[in-house]
Amino acid sequence: MNEKNKVWGSERKAGKPFFSRYQLSPPQLIITIFMIFIAIGTLLLMMPFSSASGHTTSFINAFFMAISAVCVNGLSVLDVGEYFSITGQIVIMLLVQVGGLGFMTISVIIAIVMGKRIGLKERLLIQHTTQAASSQGLVRLCIYIFVIVFAFEAIATIILTIHWQPSMGWSTAFYYGLFHSISAFNNAGFALWSEGLVAYVGDPIVNFVIIALFVAGGLGYIVIVELLQKKRWRKFSLHTKIVLTASLTISLIGFGIILLLESMNPATFSQLTWFERIQAAWFQTLVPRSSGFNTLDIPNMLTASQFLIIIYMFIGAASGGTGGGVKINTIVVLILATITTFRGGGQVHAFGRQVPQGSVTRALAVVMSSLAVVLVVALALTITEDMLEDHFLEVLFEATSAFSTTGLSMGLTKDLSLLGKIIVCFTMFIGRLGPLTLAYALATRKQHSRIGYPEDNILIG
Repeated sequence: MNEKNKVWGSERKAGKPFFSRYQLSPPQLIITIFMIFIAIGTLLLMMPFSSASGHTTSFINAFFMAISAVCVNGLSVLDVGEYFSITGQIVIMLLVQVGGLGFMTISVIIAIVMGKRIGLKERLLIQHTTQAASSQGLVRLCIYIFVIVFAFEAIATIILTIHWQPSMGWSTAFYYGLFHSISAFNNAGFALWSEGLVAYVGDPIVNFVIIALFVAGGLGYIVIVELLQKKRWRKFSLHTKIVLTASLTISLIGFGIILLLESMNPATFSQLTWFERIQAAWFQTLVPRSSGFNTLDIPNMLTASQFLIIIYMFIGAASGGTGGGVKINTIVVLILATITTFRGGGQVHAFGRQVPQGSVTRALAVVMSSLAVVLVVALALTITEDMLEDHFLEVLFEATSAFSTTGLSMGLTKDLSLLGKIIVCFTMFIGRLGPLTLAYALATRKQHSRIGYPEDNILIG
């Protein structure tokens, strides 16, 4: 029995922790609680009080929206601003907050307020949900996360409220500011306008605030805490250095490509000034990192730009944040391993630190399993949506967006068939939890081979 299982078993026998004693492993319990929140959200969104018309919403549409909200995806089969009432929009906003902040973080804060003990079992759950490298200081990390989220969302809400007040009035401006602040920081991408943020493509304040929110959320709480506490580059962990360096690098590359390509596209940039073009290109470069907002009409973008967005959606944000995808740090580890192989082998390293072989193997497993999910889902959607001959890029875009919890779409989402909606729902769920988390949860026990096999070569390449 490994150490985690020993701790897990001993915790069930000793003490009275705040949370109930489930006979489930951390990944299994995480999945179970996610499903409970999705079920609650589905029931609430089905109720007549959640729709603007006062009619009951169908189960599949309510289920789709609940999964999209809890998994902080942003794909919508219903128009959030027009279809749902204020109550329905608040339900979606709360589901996004729970899904992005994490139910374990919320539970820890409640436990602290109530003076309850946080046991070893709960610490294991926190470590799984925050993807922390160590089990030390997890309760303090949850407090930091709560403060960070509250600070970012509160400041953004104030700025957007003041900015929108002249055109909306104080109450509406505050509500819109709060909704979009929560949606942006948690990388959900839900907007109260049918066209997203297209109307604000040239608004520097809206662009800056929304970008700051979803970039901060996508970097991850651990990175933000290190930035606030350590402040100096040499003191940062290898994870933080890789995330910051790689994020800036691919952002600059993507910005240059999209600005160049779309400048030749009259359907997107023809009516924009150069300052507005720069804002739009920067926004659409960062958005695929799992945000889901858009200031350009995605279907009108060039095919090359759309394909670049697909690549960026698959890469996603950083581990431990509110974004999805296979994570930028995962891709960097594979790139480093590839470079090391080209150089003749040796240690995989970066910034004077060695990357453990286990991290390389895990990165490979994450990318391969994620790629398999995206391709299978894309294949399934080409069949269910009758797109066997045309529009494959739309299907691949939808599959990648659902898995990476980005929420961008080329227009396919609202036209999905019943089977297509079910497929996308499961894809969003798998994408939020991660293929490996699901694999760990479904595995009853680890199999350790007692047989040593002789080594032999396989031809590669």
